Amino acid sequence: MVDRLARSVLLPGFAGTTAPDWLLREVADGLGGVVLFGRNVTDDEQVAALTARLRGERDGVVVGIDEEGGDVTRLDAATGSRVPGPLALGAVGDPALTRRVAGQLAARLAACGVTVNLAPSADLTLHADDPIIGVRSFGSDPRAVAGQVAAFVRGTQGEGVAACAKHFPGHGASTTDSHFALPALPREDAELRAAELVPFAAAVEAGVRAVMPGHLVVPSWGELPATLNPRAITGVLRGELGFTGTVITDALEMAAVAGSLGDVDGLAQAAVAALVAGADALCVGGETADAAVVARLVDAIGEAVKAGTLPEERLAEASARVAALGAAPAPVSEVDPALGLAAARRAVRVRGEARLAAAPVVVDVEVPPTMAAGPVPWGLGSHLAELVPGTAVVRVAGGDEPAVEPGRQVVLVTRDAHRHADVAALVTRLAADREVVHVETGVPGPELGAVATIDTHGGSYVSLRAAAELLAASAD
Repeated sequence: MVDRLARSVLLPGFAGTTAPDWLLREVADGLGGVVLFGRNVTDDEQVAALTARLRGERDGVVVGIDEEGGDVTRLDAATGSRVPGPLALGAVGDPALTRRVAGQLAARLAACGVTVNLAPSADLTLHADDPIIGVRSFGSDPRAVAGQVAAFVRGTQGEGVAACAKHFPGHGASTTDSHFALPALPREDAELRAAELVPFAAAVEAGVRAVMPGHLVVPSWGELPATLNPRAITGVLRGELGFTGTVITDALEMAAVAGSLGDVDGLAQAAVAALVAGADALCVGGETADAAVVARLVDAIGEAVKAGTLPEERLAEASARVAALGAAPAPVSEVDPALGLAAARRAVRVRGEARLAAAPVVVDVEVPPTMAAGPVPWGLGSHLAELVPGTAVVRVAGGDEPAVEPGRQVVLVTRDAHRHADVAALVTRLAADREVVHVETGVPGPELGAVATIDTHGGSYVSLRAAAELLAASAD
C-alpha cells in the first residue's frame, strides 16, 4: 500500500518519443505520471499517440509539460514557438489577449492528451542579471503581472488543462540559477508581500489548480529552500494565500536541492523532505530517470513512512492531490494559427528610426540558452533573408567579430545583450563605424549606440518573424 502511494506522487521524465517498457510497467503499477520535454516531442500527433499509450496502461495518469510559450516551448522545440512568450504579452498589456493565447496553447495540449501545463511563470523581472527568468516573466510591475497571470490561468483552465503558477514565492530578484546552485532571495517579508506574492495571490484567486515552489531560500523563512520549507508551502502558500490545489515541485535533481546535479541519494532525500514540507507531486525531470531511480525514490519514501519521518496520512493526501490532475481533457476550442503572430506584432517596440536603406547583413549573435529553454532554433537572419532578397546572414558566438564588408548596414540580433559584456561591447563597437539596427530578443536593456533598437520581448518564432516584417516594410 505504501509503495503504491509513494509511486503515485512521482512524475519522472524519460528519454525518447515513445514510452519505454520500464515506464509502461511503472504506470500500470500506479506511477503518478510523467513530465514531457522537447526530447519527447516530434509533433502534436506523436505526443497524442504517446499519451494515449500511457493511458492504455492506466487511466488517470498525469501528463505535465513546460509549455510557457515564447522561449520555453516543448511542442515547438524543433521550430520555435508559434505564440509569443510572457514578456511579450506583458508588453502588450492586454489580459484578454493573454487569455486567448493561453487558451490556444491549452487547446493544443488538450488535443495532445496533456493534463497540466507547468505555466505560467508568476515571477517578476526584478534584477538585470537574473540568469533564468528574464523573458519568462510578464514584467516587473506586480499588479500588471498579476492581471496577466490570472488571465493565463483562466485561459488555460478554460480548455480543461490545469495551470501551474511558478516559481513560488518568485525567482526574479535572484542572480543565481537554481539548476546549478541554491539562490537566496535578498528580500524581506514586507517586500515579498508587496511585490512577488501579488501575482501568486492573483493566480490563487483565479482558481489555479497547481503551484510550483522555487528552489530558493527566503532568509526570513529559514534556511531551507521553498520546495523543502513547511513555512513556505504550508504556512504562506496554503495558510496565508489560501491555496488548496496541488503543489508540484520543480525538478528535484537540480543542484539547489539535490546537492549536485543528478545526485540520486540527494534526490531521494529531497523527495522525502518535499513531501514532509507539504509538496504533493515530485518532478524528476532528468533524462537519466529510469526504473532504478523510481525504485530508489519509492524505497526512500517508504522508509520515511516506516521511520515516522513522513506520516502516511500526509503521503495519502499528496497522492489524492496528484490524482486530481489526471483527468484527460477534451479539446474545447479550435486553434487559430494566425493568433500568435498577430500577438507578437503588437509586442514589438522601436527606439529610434528602424529603416533599411538596402538589403542588410544580419548578424545573429548566439549565446548559450538557459537550461529551462534548451536548444530551440533562434535567429532573425532566415526570416529577413526570405522577406528582403539580397540579405546576407552571419552567425557569430558571443562577442566574436563578424566578417562584414565595410559600409554595409548591419542588423545585429542579440539575446539579453546587457547580460553579456562581450556582446554589448560588440554592438557598441560596430555601431561606432557603421549604421546598425539592434534587435534585442531578450529583456530590453540600455541603448548601445545603434541608430535604432527593436525590442521583441522574446525569441519565439513569431516574435522574430514580427521584427523581420517590420524591417522589411521599412526597406527602400
